[in-house]
Parts: sequence; structure tokens; C-alpha cells
Amino acid sequence: MIEKTYTTPLGIIHYWIHMIAEEAVTLAFLPGLTADHRLFDKQIACFKNEYNVFVWDAPGHAASWPFRFDFNLMDKARWLNGIFEQERITRPVIIGQSMGGYVGQMYAQLYPEKLRGMVSIDSAPLKRKFLTGIELWLLKKMEPVYLYYPWSLLIKSGVNNVAVSEYGRTLMHEIMMVYAGDKKRYAKIAGNGFRILADAIEMDLPYEIKCPALLICGEKDRAGSCIRYNKAWHKDTGIPLEWIKNAGHNANTDQPEAVNRLIGGLVRQVDSA
Repeated sequence: MIEKTYTTPLGIIHYWIHMIAEEAVTLAFLPGLTADHRLFDKQIACFKNEYNVFVWDAPGHAASWPFRFDFNLMDKARWLNGIFEQERITRPVIIGQSMGGYVGQMYAQLYPEKLRGMVSIDSAPLKRKFLTGIELWLLKKMEPVYLYYPWSLLIKSGVNNVAVSEYGRTLMHEIMMVYAGDKKRYAKIAGNGFRILADAIEMDLPYEIKCPALLICGEKDRAGSCIRYNKAWHKDTGIPLEWIKNAGHNANTDQPEAVNRLIGGLVRQVDSA
């Protein structure tokens, strides 16, 4: 994997890429809120010799810092497209975990003709009808909540609430330690992420996924109402939904082999089309 950068008016995005051929399918891995590129280490190791692979540190996260928090979800999708154009990526399959899945849906909204496939891992639909008014209100008020709690409690909840496996929890702890000593930055990343999520939902756009897609959710996902959202998303759209046993919100780190098999199945479908 080669580390590269993409310059925006608000800061520089760092990403990692391994290309085997421009015409090949590219698996674009998008980590969730506060996580970084290491979240997909097991997936990249599995697929990098067969497909192009890409992963980023989202704006403001880890290496993509400093970054001005004056952007929305559309901006993130447009910057992602800018990176694809910079790298001449023409057959992207987005694999988004949590917040990464929201970026994927926004990309599908803006560039339906470009997206070849999408896998949502422990994410949720962006359509307005799935959320209550109080849920939207709470999303906009999260930064002071993160500022209120001591760092030790944020570490404990941030690790134990998203993963159930030893590997998943150890990895998340390492990722969170990037922000040790700078709780304000961590709270700003989280608060801004939830706020732009609420803003995107309130846009009330169709957010229709027109390419082959798959929903993946850990059976032990306790992050918000992710399980309820995925059931409703599947029922509303007919997109296949796969439950991962013994997996939490970061299902791809708790059960990487099971998740990799599912990703591989969808990518082979795209590649043969």
C-alpha cells in the first residue's frame, strides 16, 4: 500500500492505495466515525492481490489532520470522487463501515452512474423516514456529551461498545489512542460527524442505491439502533441483509473471515457483470 494525499480547501486527506490495473474493480474501504484506515487491515490483506484496494483516513481523522470542520457529507463524497479521478479509478465498490456507509450512500446519490457496488457494514439508511425527530435532535447535540465524559470512560465505551472480539477491541483501543491527550479533537470529530449525518438526513434525498448492494450487521451490534435500522432498510429496499454471529458494531474486525466471504461474493458479482 502506498500512502498518498489529496488536497482540499479545508485540509489534506491521507489515503492508501494498491493498484493492480486501472481497469480492475477497486474496493474502496471507508472507516467509521473516529476510526482510521487500520479498521480494514484484515480486508485489505485478503483482497489486495486480486483487486485494487483503497482506504482513507477521513477528513479530520488520524493522519488527515489538521482539517477545518466546515464541511458536510456531500463534501466528503465529492472529495472521495476527486480521489477516484486522481487515481483513475473507474469501477469503485464502496465498503463502508458505520459513517463510511453514510458516505457511500451520499456517493451513490451524487454519482449513481459511477458506483459499481456497495457494501454497508453496521451502518444505517440515510432516508429521513427511518429516524424520529428526537433521534435527529440528539445527533446534533453530541459534541458536548463527548466533552463531558472523562477520557478514561470514552476509551472504555469506545472500545467495548463497538467490538466483542479481543482483536477488535485491541485494534479500536490502538486507534483511539491517536487522540490521547486531545479529547477536544476527539469530541469535535465525533460531534461534527453526527451533525453532518443529521444534516444529510434532513436533506430528505432519495438515497437510492442502484448498483448491486449488501447490508452486513453484527448480531451483537449495540451502537444506537443499528439492528433496527438494518431490518427496516432491508424491508424497505429488498437489499440483502446478512447477520454476523459473535460480532458487534465493527463486524469486520470481530469476524473478518465471515465478512470477507460476503464482500468477495458481491465483488465477484460486480466483476462478472
